[in-house]
Amino acid sequence: MSLVSSIAIYFVLWWLCLFVVLPFGVRSQHEANAVAPGTEPGAPVTPFLLRRVIATTLLSALIFAGIYLYFSVYQMRLDDLVP
Repeated sequence: MSLVSSIAIYFVLWWLCLFVVLPFGVRSQHEANAVAPGTEPGAPVTPFLLRRVIATTLLSALIFAGIYLYFSVYQMRLDDLVP
């Protein structure tokens, strides 16, 4: 796997994992009974974006490590996935 394709795969994985991680543990202003005037009641009270970025990075690194092991270390191909 070349460096450019590795970066591209990791980039795509990172964004996919971000959209998976974003909704976990979010409490809306409506659920917390703390609606600020002029804001959407469904907006999160505290989004904890740094935590989500760190969790996304760790999750995507773990998934990428599995992909790298499968294709680079074990020299498997996409055809080998189908029995």
